[in-house]
Amino acid sequence: MDEAVQRLRAGRLVAFPTETVYGLGANALDAEAVARIFAAKGRPSTNPLIVHVADTDSVLPLVRKWPDRASALAQHFWPGPLTLVLPKSTAVPDIVTAGGATVAVRIPQHPIALQLLRGCGLPIAAPSANRSEEVSPTTAQHVMDSLGPFLEDLLVLDGGPCRVGIESTVLDVSRNPPRVLRPGMITSDDLQEWLGDVPNAPKLSDRNGIARSPGQRARHYAPRMPMMIVPISEVTNTLRSGDGLLSYSSYQGDAAGVLVAMPDSASAYAARLYEALRRMDEAGVPRIVVEAPPQSAEWEAVWDRLRRAATPGEPANP
Repeated sequence: MDEAVQRLRAGRLVAFPTETVYGLGANALDAEAVARIFAAKGRPSTNPLIVHVADTDSVLPLVRKWPDRASALAQHFWPGPLTLVLPKSTAVPDIVTAGGATVAVRIPQHPIALQLLRGCGLPIAAPSANRSEEVSPTTAQHVMDSLGPFLEDLLVLDGGPCRVGIESTVLDVSRNPPRVLRPGMITSDDLQEWLGDVPNAPKLSDRNGIARSPGQRARHYAPRMPMMIVPISEVTNTLRSGDGLLSYSSYQGDAAGVLVAMPDSASAYAARLYEALRRMDEAGVPRIVVEAPPQSAEWEAVWDRLRRAATPGEPANP
């Protein structure tokens, strides 16, 4: 931890666990340090970053406005997997926000992440700690597998497997009414008590085409192997010999080369999803077939990740 704090203060990178996925962090107030994140990931400069802070007071220097609804949401959901998008202050370098006028902030719910934030006394800009568009890492070994070949002096704080397993819900509270920019395991239903109806944003960029949130690319969170999503009734006819299968319904056939039985609850499914996709890549299956899970509000975030991971041209909307 001491070495990680020193690295961040010196403008270097540190990978660290959160409750969602592992992040690749740098001092959010140091544009040169943040540029190292983009270089390490091969991340497009048009894709903004989330800034992680230790407490609500640490948000205030980063934003121009802190509306009452943001305060109420922070009090209820932070620390936790909810990111709030707010008008940014001049303290935040443009590289963090992809040149946009808003900044995405959250307090992570992980003891190691909070210890790191408190120890360095800095806001930490951190996307997922993997190469751009790859499956996000949920263990320290995933980080090493993805970024190790690109960062010779990579330091990873190992906090074990991530509890939530997919990225945070992103809520734009800079506009009225607020809009969900990226679904997560804090659902629209969870937010309704505080905000009323919370629609998903039909437009995910501003008038200049700048994304207001990370995770908006059509191809994202994707395995190396081709992937398709099919209704449970069509799995048997779809599988080819050697295919990998993520089974929601306890598939009993023998065609799958690698079979991963997925949990039947949305939260448990999300926690295992990225590890399962990485397992398929490591096994070298020619194709990944995903049995479609239920389509309900609690599964919205899982469906978002599956659709973005599916190979263009393959079925992804059964």
